[in-house]
Amino acid sequence: MTVAGAIDRLRTLDPRVVDGLLALALATTLEVQLVLRDEPGASAAAVIGGLALTGTLAWRRRAPLAVVLAFVTIAAVQEALGGGVFAGEPPLIASLIAGGVAFYSLGAYAGERAATLGLAAGVLGLWTTVLVSAHRDLQSFVFSAGLVALSPWLAGRTARARALRSALLGRERDQRARMAAGEERQRIARELHDTVAHGVVVMVVQAQGARRILEQDPDRAREALRAIEETGHTALAELRRSLGLLREDHSRAELKPQPRLHDLGSLVAEMRQAGLSVQLHVQGVERELAEGLDRSAYRIVQEALTNTMQHAGLVPTRVTVSYGAEDLRLEIADEGPAVRDGARPGHGLAGMRERARLYGGELEAHPADGRGFVVRARIPLPA
Repeated sequence: MTVAGAIDRLRTLDPRVVDGLLALALATTLEVQLVLRDEPGASAAAVIGGLALTGTLAWRRRAPLAVVLAFVTIAAVQEALGGGVFAGEPPLIASLIAGGVAFYSLGAYAGERAATLGLAAGVLGLWTTVLVSAHRDLQSFVFSAGLVALSPWLAGRTARARALRSALLGRERDQRARMAAGEERQRIARELHDTVAHGVVVMVVQAQGARRILEQDPDRAREALRAIEETGHTALAELRRSLGLLREDHSRAELKPQPRLHDLGSLVAEMRQAGLSVQLHVQGVERELAEGLDRSAYRIVQEALTNTMQHAGLVPTRVTVSYGAEDLRLEIADEGPAVRDGARPGHGLAGMRERARLYGGELEAHPADGRGFVVRARIPLPA
């Protein structure tokens, strides 16, 4: 197994297991160094103290402050008993590594207050160990405070800051993803409302016409019923596709391409088949529009025609699409009866305004002069 593979394997283990293995490895190394040290023999204080010094590292993530305090206390007592492995001459490498790991863990896993207090107490403890040892020189004080305590502690604080920053960025990414998913669901819900509402209104109007001519003209009635069937199938298919996306968070249900302004001819033909007399006029030079803007413009026209059928009936209606140099203008005007209170009820107008505002535009809807109702939208176009 390669070194990289071994590291990846360690990352998958429980952190408590990793810390236990680290403590065991340092304890074994320290005891081997004690045996190999050029002395008549390793004292009991050195052996027992070495095990205690490294064994506490098994709790370095769960109780980093306690581990540091235990480390400096054990080191001072061990040195006072004459079995020092930390402030000896030379200090054992394993004991220095154990001290560095303890202070790194304090910086990486303790809170701000605990980390600061632990560093101060740890440095005092290390200096106490130097004082009770036989090597009370300035170099030992600087070495213990700087290399063993402060440097690993700063490395730990840096690692903690990076981990916290990474976690914060991860939460922000998740939040942005949830917001994007919510916006997409709102878009799907708007598309669903427009499609189903349009289909239902068309079917209702066609059913009313079929009922009126059923006895006088059965052939035309059958054509109307066939149109109702086709409209119902279309609305039902769109309903299933949209609900497929709304039902599952990670669903990738396929949606057919959403209609755009170049599909207005099909919409007008459908409305004429339902009995609404619609005239379509396109002014200016047609240009390629952003997909979302193009789709929203189509939905505004569709919703306005649906409102006409629902509230005014089968009345003459004119749709004008004007491509300007700086904006796109839509006008849907019908010759229906006068509208009381100046507006038509329902959520359709609010949805149309929302679609226009989404792209920096504006929409107005009000009764026409004397008779009928008019919807006008202006959406700015990028240069």
